[in-house]
Amino acid sequence: MTPHIEPSSNMEEEIASLIEQISACVEQFHYGSVELVEIENNVIKVRLGGACAECGHSTQTIQGWVAGTIRQFFPDAEVVEVE
Repeated sequence: MTPHIEPSSNMEEEIASLIEQISACVEQFHYGSVELVEIENNVIKVRLGGACAECGHSTQTIQGWVAGTIRQFFPDAEVVEVE
């Protein structure tokens, strides 16, 4: 069993910055947004906004674009969408 390690504030800052960059791309191409809600252990909770909030492709946006990008830098991260 892998022990749970609380993320450092540096890691949280890096994740927050990464999500801001992802959100800027989502806003430019899809008129939506991605908001960091909370980081708890390796779980990153995000919320989609704008046009992405009600889009039928929101699951693909979260898992493909957001989680896929974050996992490139933080392979153990799990990204979940919250309302």
